[in-house]
Amino acid sequence: MLESVGALTGSPWIYAVVALSVLLDVFLPVLPSGVLVITAATAAAAGSTTVVGTAGGPSEVPQVPSLLALILSAATASVLGDLVAYRLAWRGGDRLDRAIARSRRLTTAQERLGAALSRGGGILVVIARFAPAGRSVVSLGAGAAHRRVKEFLPWSALAGVAWAVYSVGLGYFGGQWLGTTWLGTAVSVLALFVAGALAAYLMRRPGAAAATASAPASASASTAS
Repeated sequence: MLESVGALTGSPWIYAVVALSVLLDVFLPVLPSGVLVITAATAAAAGSTTVVGTAGGPSEVPQVPSLLALILSAATASVLGDLVAYRLAWRGGDRLDRAIARSRRLTTAQERLGAALSRGGGILVVIARFAPAGRSVVSLGAGAAHRRVKEFLPWSALAGVAWAVYSVGLGYFGGQWLGTTWLGTAVSVLALFVAGALAAYLMRRPGAAAATASAPASASASTAS
């Protein structure tokens, strides 16, 4: 993959490929969008050169993708994908509601997300962005629960930027420190998977679920007293 992406680093197409992969992986979580972003950033750390003619003879001009452009394309595509899934789930109707009701994971995520957003604690959206398929679960859950877009969108934007910065940073600094070889890319991808495993653990942690569920009850009790 490093060689394939490296061939695109001197072309604006690299940003389109990254954006398309990130946009679609909300519906197809098996797409290696994170690996692609890391590989593109690693290629940026390596740099590529193009020989051009000058008055004094040929010279080498570095052609590398902009890290800022990579971050912006990945983050923007992440938010757009979230919003598309959110709107589709919002309009999904009874069929989608029944599908969610049959999935314990989706039902639990929907309940926790609703409580978190209503309390202004949408950090769950950010955590879910790093978990495998967590982005899909949260975006669909927010739409199916008819959460207001102003509750969901800011957290989706924060999640997209955080994920993009982390992924690009892994690829770039991994390439700088370990070299732009398969080893540097592998270590960076492993760090991305470790973050995903930690995020998945935090989403499943019983203590966090209990705390989220008990918060509204505590607030009701204090109001009644």
